[in-house]
Parts: sequence; structure tokens; C-alpha cells
Amino acid sequence: MDANMISLIVSLISGAVGGNVAGALNKAKGLGPVVNTILGLIGGGVGGQIGNNVDFISQLGQAGNAGASGLLGLLLPLIVGFIKNSMSK
Repeated sequence: MDANMISLIVSLISGAVGGNVAGALNKAKGLGPVVNTILGLIGGGVGGQIGNNVDFISQLGQAGNAGASGLLGLLLPLIVGFIKNSMSK
């Protein structure tokens, strides 16, 4: 496996974990574990791509990239949950 594939896998896993942490933190506005995981995967993938293209994060290496991916994976379900609840009112 090449480094880019490993980086993508780590980003996706970090994002999925972040998405589920967001769901656990925001149970009242939660989207469910499946949706949180999917949104986390999307956020992690996007975060990983951003991390690979931003010098500061790429200089931190794999840990920085995983952190950025996990953070975006955590934020995406929170944002979508907020929008969903705002629209339902």
C-alpha cells in the first residue's frame, strides 16, 4: 500500500470516529449512528484531502492529518444536525 492510500484510510477512520463522537455529544439533535458515520467519513475524506494540500498540516505528518480529518468529521454531523433541527421548527 502506498502512503496516499494509508493516509486516506486514516483520514476516513478519523472522520468516522469524529462523526460518532459528535453524535454522542449531541444526542438531542443526533442524526443516528449510520448518518453520523457517513457524514464523518465524508468529513474525514475532505479533511484528509485538505490536510494533504495545506503545508502546515502536511508538515505535522500523519498525526496532523488525522487530527484535521477527525475534527472535520466531528463538525459535519453537528452542522447538519443543527440545520435539520432549524428547518423543522
